[in-house]
Amino acid sequence: MGDGDYFKNYPVDIKLNRRFQKGVLKRFKNLIFRLSGFDISSWLMLRSALRHKQALQGHDIVQLINESPLGIMPKHELKLIQWLVAHNDKLFVMACGTDYVSVKFAMDKNFRYSILEPLFQGKVSKKDYAAILKYLSPGHLALHKSVFELCHGYIASDLDYALPYRGLSKYLGLIPNPINVEDIKFIPQLEDTRPIIFHGVNTKNYYKKGSDYFDQALEIVTQERPNSCTIIRTQDLPYHEYRAKLTQSDIVLDQVLGYDQGYNALEAMAQGKVLLTCAEKEWREHYNIPEHCVALNALPDAQKIANLIIELIDHPAQRVVLGEQARTFVVEHHDYKKVSQKYLELWSTGRDAASTSGT
Repeated sequence: MGDGDYFKNYPVDIKLNRRFQKGVLKRFKNLIFRLSGFDISSWLMLRSALRHKQALQGHDIVQLINESPLGIMPKHELKLIQWLVAHNDKLFVMACGTDYVSVKFAMDKNFRYSILEPLFQGKVSKKDYAAILKYLSPGHLALHKSVFELCHGYIASDLDYALPYRGLSKYLGLIPNPINVEDIKFIPQLEDTRPIIFHGVNTKNYYKKGSDYFDQALEIVTQERPNSCTIIRTQDLPYHEYRAKLTQSDIVLDQVLGYDQGYNALEAMAQGKVLLTCAEKEWREHYNIPEHCVALNALPDAQKIANLIIELIDHPAQRVVLGEQARTFVVEHHDYKKVSQKYLELWSTGRDAASTSGT
């Protein structure tokens, strides 16, 4: 059940529509909220979810993608979660995306750099980052404490979320994001063609993802290696259109301000694309991967990113090797059947299936 994750419009079994999001209706919603503190859109999302009570009860396992799975007011999230706990057996929570624990960890500067770096550097205002900083509010802290007590445990989807949760009593470990590798065709890199570089921008998360570093790096590349590559830059594409553009490319500029790959990066790697993404030493140590293998670590430095791209342009054989390594890595660690088995083991035992399986 979900809303499709806004403009991405991911397919879901039970689709919830987020209302009062544009134009006059949005202004009306905001006016009501300012006058009364009542969020009509949040209330309607909760009401819509609870209309599916018959489908949402009697299950062995309920897994939330986040402590705030619907992205609504904490009191409405908690009402839904309490109902789910009362009408099902076990409830687990994924540490996936921003939440109180990860934002507090970043705000306290426990990362070398994080998604809050643009805020610390003055690139954005607190208002621009309201969607992230809201997790530090008293309401979300209360939601976190309640969910922590109600759930059977937290499961991190990658190292960006595992690092903040390590040491918490209900943290069960990391299980990598699942990828249906059977459904993704491997496309070998070619040495004798001009590479196509793809930069798919999510404008809402432009600075959070470090897209500004990629844009600056591409300017350097076009100056130093004119006509040596083709650049495709898009903004806010629905998921199916994003995948189509991705398939056309050779080199993908994914994210900067992180430590591990997200879902889009992994799908690209499964196709055999060369990724400039989050591939920090914590990730390399976790999977025992040497530097400059599988994926290239995109540091928050435009010149260093440009140097990596130029190296790939000048040495096409490297693209071939990296593309093959990327595919092999995803098949080995992210195959959805292997990942599903890890979830089954963890759900049934309450122990970290990832660590017991040696990954």
